[in-house]
Amino acid sequence: MTARRWTVRLLALGYLSALLFIPVAMIAVRTFQNGIGPVWTAITDPNTVHALWLTLQITLIAVPLNTIFGICAAIAIVRYDFRGKALLNAFIALPFALSPVVVGLCLILTYGRTGWFGADLANQGIQVIFALPGMVLATIFVSLPFVAREVIPVLREIGTEQEQAAATLGASSAQTFFRVTLPAIRWGVVYGVVLTTARSIGEYGAVAVVSGRIIGVTETATIHVNTAYQSFDKVGAYSTALVLAVTALSTVLIMNLVNTRRGEG
Repeated sequence: MTARRWTVRLLALGYLSALLFIPVAMIAVRTFQNGIGPVWTAITDPNTVHALWLTLQITLIAVPLNTIFGICAAIAIVRYDFRGKALLNAFIALPFALSPVVVGLCLILTYGRTGWFGADLANQGIQVIFALPGMVLATIFVSLPFVAREVIPVLREIGTEQEQAAATLGASSAQTFFRVTLPAIRWGVVYGVVLTTARSIGEYGAVAVVSGRIIGVTETATIHVNTAYQSFDKVGAYSTALVLAVTALSTVLIMNLVNTRRGEG
């Protein structure tokens, strides 16, 4: 039995190493194979800095909006019965089933110059596609489900007894939410925010379609990696990829810490 257990563990670790650890290690090796100087030059390049900053901007917009939506949607689904509840559930799950490239194409058909709203927005001087708003919309869509999916099971687990007790004691809906509900679901929210952040930073497909990939204008970090590699700027591609890899590893670490705290709580 012990030998079988160790065999399963070794197979699992070997599988993870082949898919995750070895590729990340190879990126680190290739990044620093010519020393730190070229890496620093690549990371401080204006186009790289702009790509990283644009990625941060999009994330800072998308994550709070998806957090608010996720909490509200979770409460609506768990605590209330209403028409369209199944439709809301399906809408939240849609980004898991729909290809990000298809999402980008849908946004172009909706907000492009020949789309449903594109001409009217253009007349108002608002550009969505090939600009920051379209990239934000694409990121919001692909990272939409994570907060809701993490909060829903927590809400079901805690039940309604504490909320009913607070209401009986005269607490308003806002007081009940901030003093009872939110503290009870805080680790689910944090976990969902971490996942949403990771998805927003690493998004490529939908953003690549709606951004136009304009260097120094609408190029995110993931798009910059692809552009640099195709332009034979391997140091620039590896350096930016390493920044994204370190961010991903930090996200995994935060997720593990959150899981530990949730277990203690």
